[in-house]
Amino acid sequence: MDTLHSQFRSALENFLNYMLIERNFSQNTRESYNNDLKRYLMFMQESAREMRGITASHIERFISELYETGLEASSMARNISAIRSFHKFLVIERALDTNPAENLHLPKLARYLPAVLSVEETMRLLEAPLGNTAQSKYGSRDKALLELLYATGVRVSELVNIQQQSLYLEAGFVRIFGKGSKERLVPVGDSAVQWVNQYRTGLRLSLVKGDSDDYLFLNSRGKKLSRMAIYSMVEHYAQLAGIEKKISPHTFRHTFATHLLEGGADLRAVQEMLGHSSIVTTQIYTHIDRSFIKEVHKTFHPRG
Repeated sequence: MDTLHSQFRSALENFLNYMLIERNFSQNTRESYNNDLKRYLMFMQESAREMRGITASHIERFISELYETGLEASSMARNISAIRSFHKFLVIERALDTNPAENLHLPKLARYLPAVLSVEETMRLLEAPLGNTAQSKYGSRDKALLELLYATGVRVSELVNIQQQSLYLEAGFVRIFGKGSKERLVPVGDSAVQWVNQYRTGLRLSLVKGDSDDYLFLNSRGKKLSRMAIYSMVEHYAQLAGIEKKISPHTFRHTFATHLLEGGADLRAVQEMLGHSSIVTTQIYTHIDRSFIKEVHKTFHPRG
């Protein structure tokens, strides 16, 4: 979905005209707000469906995704300012009754970093799709999807766009197209390879319809699985696995990076796998427990 529906597009155009005429915004500021809000509304179009359906929870989820992309603090502040101004305008114009962004502020980064799962929690979550309580005919698809999320640390937006032609499973790699269409090859472990192959040669064949694309993960209609479906899936299986932390697909990315670093992986290698253009962004994922760092120092330092 690359275009805005009419209600979203109309609201955006009215707001931008208001900012230009009534608030005397410069053309550059208007263009920045336009780009920021287009991205925001594309997200809301998929998650909230309609303008009146947008809640504070939807906005928080969007902000969490923005943080994950590694935006600079100034860009984050501008995005949040644009969202707040946009919803305030809609209330003034009586297009909305309440303002879901009223209490939106630029928060500390740590608030939106997804929780890290322990190895034990990760294993429980990965097993949930095939557990007795799951009882889902899509269990093999969901199992393959979760395994691939943890094995690669890809963004959910990258995961939904993986096509079969991007899989090099015999060699243990998957080709990912990230931000700015940057391409990278990410290693895939044996467990994920096994489950992805099982899904591809089994359930996926029954999901394919005549007009299905080559996307790896399909829904019941043979279409590309949406980001929001994956958000719901992760939350569902986390509940089945008895995980009380508030998690999302990004939790797998954060857990992937943290487990690699705790295992002694080089930060530059993790940067490459995550697709970060700057290592500064990768350092966000180095929130390793102090006791673990102490143990590493004790084990490997000559005077430890």
